[in-house]
Amino acid sequence: MATTTSRPGSPPPAARFLASIATLVAILVVALPANLPALEANDPFDTRLISPPPPALDLTAPTGSHLPCQALPAEATYGVLEVVDLALCRNPTTREVWSLARVQAAQVGVAQSAFLPSVDGQLAVRRLRGDSRSATQRSAALTLSWLLVDFGARSANLEVARQLLSAASATLDATVQSVFLDAVQAYFNTQAARAAVTAAAESEKASRESLTAAEVRYRVGTGTPADRLQAQTAWSQATLTRIRAEGLLRSALGRLARVMGLEANHPLRLDEIPATIPDAGFDRDVAALIDEARQRRPELKAAEAELRAAQSGVDYARASGRPTISLNGGPQWEYLGGLTASGNTIGLSVDLPIFSGFNTTYQIRAAEARSEVQAARLDNTRQQVALDVWESYQSLSTASQTIRSSADLLASAEQSERVALGRYKAGVGNILDVLNAQSALAGARLQRIQAMLDWHVSRAALARAIGILDGTLLLSLSGQPETRRP
Repeated sequence: MATTTSRPGSPPPAARFLASIATLVAILVVALPANLPALEANDPFDTRLISPPPPALDLTAPTGSHLPCQALPAEATYGVLEVVDLALCRNPTTREVWSLARVQAAQVGVAQSAFLPSVDGQLAVRRLRGDSRSATQRSAALTLSWLLVDFGARSANLEVARQLLSAASATLDATVQSVFLDAVQAYFNTQAARAAVTAAAESEKASRESLTAAEVRYRVGTGTPADRLQAQTAWSQATLTRIRAEGLLRSALGRLARVMGLEANHPLRLDEIPATIPDAGFDRDVAALIDEARQRRPELKAAEAELRAAQSGVDYARASGRPTISLNGGPQWEYLGGLTASGNTIGLSVDLPIFSGFNTTYQIRAAEARSEVQAARLDNTRQQVALDVWESYQSLSTASQTIRSSADLLASAEQSERVALGRYKAGVGNILDVLNAQSALAGARLQRIQAMLDWHVSRAALARAIGILDGTLLLSLSGQPETRRP
């Protein structure tokens, strides 16, 4: 419907044009929220459902001794709590996936905006020239466009965006847990490297003691030059092993700093590893653990959300080929050569697709194929979750048994080394027995260190496989009392 008036002379009264604009504004006021300006400045559709990575776990500084996401003072020591805390809030990987999740959250707002009308304004000035005269044309228009009916296309598109947002949120959780596990592994790898340096230093000290004993026996005539040379070789080899262990420790510290979001040359001092006895926290039926993992693992939740998004994509593809009904209207004004015209238009338009060159058909087929792809990926993720739990459970079970056997091995190796060295000093043993015992002791020390590392890492890996890697496990790894068993 349109009405137009024109008369020569001056432009029409401003009240007429303003009244037309007021009519359109009244329609918008009824349709839109009353606090639209405030919403527009913030988040009108409340899409900020993704929180940033936690700056701290509230475990590292209960008394506020340091700022979140800040490295500790140079003289401070890092425990596993501080290491994971810094890794979660400073590692670039967590920031990247959070930003990607925010992108998808904004896409939800884009999909919701399709349900609201759009208002466009237009101002134009043109200079028209003829054979003998010229004129200036001025025009203004305010147009309201509102899609009223689309038979489900917007709803399907919104559901796609919401499900992809759920998938992005789950992916964020999965990435945080992966960074969490990487930090725990890097921490205990560095602790193992540090313990290896200590073990190498002890072996070097024992080799030096054997060399001293061989030199004493050589001077008093009860030893041979061969004993002295063999002891000298063993001591040099122990020194070389200690130097290599120190180099590996420096490399491990650099990797740990990198995981924590620090420079590789950042000085780090680590706490002592608490004496931890393997518990029965995960001694449960592995089938029950797999069922729990399938309920908790964020990767599985992400795959399920992506499947739902693909299924909604099929609905969207089907609805895109259906008719649409839109409301259009708004005031218009034009001035040309001393004549003015103004009017209002309002009406309904129906867009009826008739033939699109089979575009809609193939869009539907593509959407259905994507849905099948996501269904296959979901099945693959379910199987991978079960495999992760199975392998982590077996690794932890093996590590628990190894840690007990390594303690017995270390105790017997220490006793054997003391007996062999005592016999040699007393003149009733030979240097080969001493060197063999010391070599066995060095191996037992390294196996003990590796067993402790494997147990800590396997425990964290199983928690990650189940989807319960959190601050509670950190408390137990750091030797602090737990509020609940992981």
